[in-house]
Order: sequence, then structure tokens, then C-alpha cells
Amino acid sequence: MPAETQIAVRVSTRLKRAVDAACKAGGVSQTRFVQDALLDKLEELADREDLPKLRREPTRPLRDLIRDLGLDGEL
Repeated sequence: MPAETQIAVRVSTRLKRAVDAACKAGGVSQTRFVQDALLDKLEELADREDLPKLRREPTRPLRDLIRDLGLDGEL
């Protein structure tokens, strides 16, 4: 089991109530909810770093992709 530590943060009462409601509705613990939110944010930041590179990648028309995949007769 990996080592664990705690993070303490202050949030508004309104945000805390929203988190409580989301956890109850989703049937998840606050710990799981916050862990998932932190992981989602880290992934978003990593994706944002890749965006300039992705924008420079060459593209091709959809019709060419469909033809190359052999799907042109199925559409």
C-alpha cells in the first residue's frame, strides 16, 4: 500500500455544501471525491502542456481517413 499523507484546505461554506451533496448523490466518500478531482486537474494540466504540440501536427481530410480505413463503402 502506498504511503499516504493529508492535505488541509479551506473552502467556502457554499463549496463544502456542494461537495457534500455531490458525494451523497454519487455515493462516494469525500476522500475519493477530492482525490479524483485532484487527479483530473493534474491530467488537465498535462494535456494543456501538450496542446501547442498537437496544434502543429499535420491534419488530413476526413474523407481521406475514411477511405484509408476502408470504411467508404459503409457510410
